[in-house]
Amino acid sequence: MIIGVPKEIKNNENRVSLTPAGAKELVRRGHTVYVQHTAGENSGFPDSDYEKVGAKILPTIEDVYGIAEMIIKVKEPIKSEYKLVRKGQLLFTYFHFACDRELTEAMLQSGATCLAYETVYDKLGTLPLLVPMSEVAGRMSVQEGARFLERPQGGKGKLMGGVPGVKPARVLVLGGGVVGTNAALMAAGMGAEVTIADISLPRLRYLSEVMPKNVKTLFSSSHNIEQELPTTDLVIGAVLIPGAKTPHLITREMLSLMGKGSVLVDVAIDQGGCFETSHPTTHAEPIYEVDGIVHYCVANIPGAVPFTSTLALTNATLPYAIKLADKGWQQACREGKGLAAGLNVVDGKVVFPGVAEAFGMECHNIEL
Repeated sequence: MIIGVPKEIKNNENRVSLTPAGAKELVRRGHTVYVQHTAGENSGFPDSDYEKVGAKILPTIEDVYGIAEMIIKVKEPIKSEYKLVRKGQLLFTYFHFACDRELTEAMLQSGATCLAYETVYDKLGTLPLLVPMSEVAGRMSVQEGARFLERPQGGKGKLMGGVPGVKPARVLVLGGGVVGTNAALMAAGMGAEVTIADISLPRLRYLSEVMPKNVKTLFSSSHNIEQELPTTDLVIGAVLIPGAKTPHLITREMLSLMGKGSVLVDVAIDQGGCFETSHPTTHAEPIYEVDGIVHYCVANIPGAVPFTSTLALTNATLPYAIKLADKGWQQACREGKGLAAGLNVVDGKVVFPGVAEAFGMECHNIEL
């Protein structure tokens, strides 16, 4: 198979979808790998590293899309890439279709096969291609939240861990999954008082057993969240409904319950966001204020630490990329229901229920 690795062009997206080690494995199996010039540079992988393992360098993104049967990316195609995607081409990347109608319609019109990292599941029922970036994003959400709690950044001016004689910051984490767990651990490690909220009692029981003593659990409800907000300094939105739009757990009215300079970090912004007042931001302009509350809603948080993120992501995606390349997407999906669950758009049709529901479109059954 001919595999293309374009350079990510989303604002400050520094990751690359395939490392030289991954390219080497695909070449060893008889596939042809084309990498766009400098695609891996920001992650610490110069063109020469790819050439040493048998990959070929192409100068432009148009060249990569034009020759590849399978495109492997990190983030969804942006508007300037829509016209490059062609009928019958396989795209393997994060898509998050349910919060982006324009992207969905563009991929439907292209006739391409769109296999989304975020809805692939494994034998345990977990989301193996979402987990590594969720771990990075969860940890970074607290790092960035602590930064924007600083007064020069618009925050309250609170130190996460406090000092002797001065109370630490209070952190509320909404969602006890991978993002939320990593966020709570990071905040606890910084010395904050942490509350993690979820609707699953079994999950809360587990978290109460494994979390440090400065992490408390709370059943997630509108009432309980409202009770927490007046004394909370930093809220981490970490709710996920795989492939579907995220519910708003904090409304605009609820912002009035919070102190000025409090910070909201919406890790779920890729899927529409946990907060009614959220809209996507970039690493270039990461924050904005609504009613005196600082909002951090960067849609590609792990892109700020590309060396760590690229290695973590490709450790997870490479085995699936190999299956798709070796067998073709139809055979690979026929043999693995978990991989087949990644199919969101195929040949001009929506085939994933969460995407169809988000836009009131028909969901088609796919014959593999």
